Amino acid sequence: MNLIKEKYKGLLVCLAIAIPAWILGKIFPIIGSAVIAIIAGMVIALFWQPGKTFKPGITFTSKKILQYAVILLGFGLNLNVIFSTGKQSLPIIICTISTSLIIAFALHKAMHIDSNISTLIGVGSSICGGSAIAATAPIIDADDDEVAQAISVIFFFNVLAALLFPMFGHFLGFDTTSGEAFGIFAGTAVNDTSSVTATASTWDSMWNLGSETLNTAVTVKLTRTLAIIPITLVLSLIRARSASKAGTADSSANKFSLKRAFPMFILYFIIAAIITTVCMSMGVSADVFAPLKELSKFFIIMAMAAIGLNSNVVKLIKSGGKPLLLGACCWVGITILSLGMQHVMGIW
Repeated sequence: MNLIKEKYKGLLVCLAIAIPAWILGKIFPIIGSAVIAIIAGMVIALFWQPGKTFKPGITFTSKKILQYAVILLGFGLNLNVIFSTGKQSLPIIICTISTSLIIAFALHKAMHIDSNISTLIGVGSSICGGSAIAATAPIIDADDDEVAQAISVIFFFNVLAALLFPMFGHFLGFDTTSGEAFGIFAGTAVNDTSSVTATASTWDSMWNLGSETLNTAVTVKLTRTLAIIPITLVLSLIRARSASKAGTADSSANKFSLKRAFPMFILYFIIAAIITTVCMSMGVSADVFAPLKELSKFFIIMAMAAIGLNSNVVKLIKSGGKPLLLGACCWVGITILSLGMQHVMGIW
């Protein structure tokens, strides 16, 4: 009961933004409800900063409600689709992750950018934004300012992707009768789960594809998210070795934690997909799961509103050019490589 009292005000604010955003998204499908919700939240944040009575609910919406949205998407997916899409996109995922990490390391050396910030931006850009940053930060002993800077940079380019990629995809001539090609592009080229879902949802709205693009994009994105485990394991081993050489090895702070590195909502998403697969193999119609998929989309809109409210565009611009340049280079590198590999593989 105390949990509800603590969070309900922030939840109501996000709901108040999400409902008109959902309606406007139906009227202006080329923009999409998720993007409208992000922009509305950002504009409101310029004039109103949520106090301590609203903050818990807004934070809960941006994190937990978004994860619930992804879990609910699992009820609209067949595991055969997950395996085929994930396998198809795996070469692109490996190459984009490698490219981002190489760019981050090279610019760290060339521009003398702080190593922790470079690592966090490189990992966040290549894998899954805030989740990867949150999993990596304790391992490399990043402080709060470094984490905030990295998340701000990642979020900035996430918003740009959500706003620009659907129009960019149309300009490049992506297939508008199927969500597969653009879904793979969104899943491999956009950083955070929130922006992947916003970008894919917008494409679905533009071309009346239901949730075809969204399903593909989230599947690819979740396949990509699994890279958190080997990346954080390697960083943990490197950090532990460096600390050991320096004689400062700590018993717990730098240890690799599977629970911390692996977002549990992925497991629940897979369980939901298993339930769907089993039910559909037994003759249950996919229409049975349609309400859950629609609820998932609305949860996404609520989460976008919360993320917009949590943003500070002015502070981001003032906080430093080098991290922004690093984020931009990673973002452009991933985008170009994703498009190039899709073209070579005949997907686009």
